[in-house]
Amino acid sequence: MSAIFFSSYQKRILFKMTEVQDETQQKSAPVYRNGVVASEMSTVEDVFDETYKEKEGPKPPKKIVWRNVVLMLLLHSGAVYGLTLVPYTSASTLAWTAVCFLFSALGITAGAHRLWSHRSYKAKLPLRIFLAFANSMAFQNDIYEWARDHRVHHKFSETDADPHNALRGFFFSHIGWLLVRKHPDVIEKGKTLELADLKADKVVMFQRKYYKPSVLIMCFMVPMMVPWYLWGESLWVGYFIPGLLRYTLVLNATWLVNSAAHMWGNRPYDATINPRENRFVAFSAIGEGFHNYHHTFPFDYATSEFGCKLNLTTCFIDLMCFVGLAKDCKKVPREVIQARVLRTGIQRSG
Repeated sequence: MSAIFFSSYQKRILFKMTEVQDETQQKSAPVYRNGVVASEMSTVEDVFDETYKEKEGPKPPKKIVWRNVVLMLLLHSGAVYGLTLVPYTSASTLAWTAVCFLFSALGITAGAHRLWSHRSYKAKLPLRIFLAFANSMAFQNDIYEWARDHRVHHKFSETDADPHNALRGFFFSHIGWLLVRKHPDVIEKGKTLELADLKADKVVMFQRKYYKPSVLIMCFMVPMMVPWYLWGESLWVGYFIPGLLRYTLVLNATWLVNSAAHMWGNRPYDATINPRENRFVAFSAIGEGFHNYHHTFPFDYATSEFGCKLNLTTCFIDLMCFVGLAKDCKKVPREVIQARVLRTGIQRSG
């Protein structure tokens, strides 16, 4: 009897803790690292805005950006052709392709996403420069624009103001949003965000200023030229395998976070929102598939409660902390996670 009473009392305490945490998250998010609480405030621009209401009446007509349609067709056609070259590609070039994939993916996951969009940890200048170069290799818009759009996505998730609103279907949230003009609400709400932290970061603004030449060098020339120069691979193979094929794979891995991870998987932390826990996406996007957790606790540097499990990005950030290039990683206390699961994570499959 006493055990039952204690369990009930413990649940009430956990419920209270998560309610308090949810109420204060709009203002600040506690910083936890190895159980130690720090005092730095977290961004509020990635917290869902309950006050936003979609405009009544018919939706604005879609305006297709034909240039983007043609470029995406050419890119994916080049990637498919690249697949036919794989049997004739040296093992060294295939290994280099994997290195380029991981490097460019980290530019999105550890860089544009966890560092600059959510400020979930701090990085010293050498690491920020490294991630900026990696981000240019990923070629998914400069850091400033990527972080701005991602904060809009979190703040207005699954609404007209969400750049890749998953309620508009898989194709739209995966790639279609890049083939049409943005919904007016996306532009309008994007202008209201506080982006002073991005503007104050000299690495971010330098990359934005020189983004086009940095993409030409990092996304195409470096992947193509290194195999040719170091072990005599043909420029043709270098362009299509570590160049176009690798670039296309990184793009689609990132897009799956916007599409598949908002449609298929479990919602153990908050069943009232669309984002899901999707292991395939976690694997392909080096840790970004624990999406129900991430949208519930966007300030957590690991985007998951499971540490490095299927999460190479978290392993990388932990390594950077170990060598002294990163610090102040924000983490949600386990008792807060458990309380949130009890209160809102009622769906176990889907």
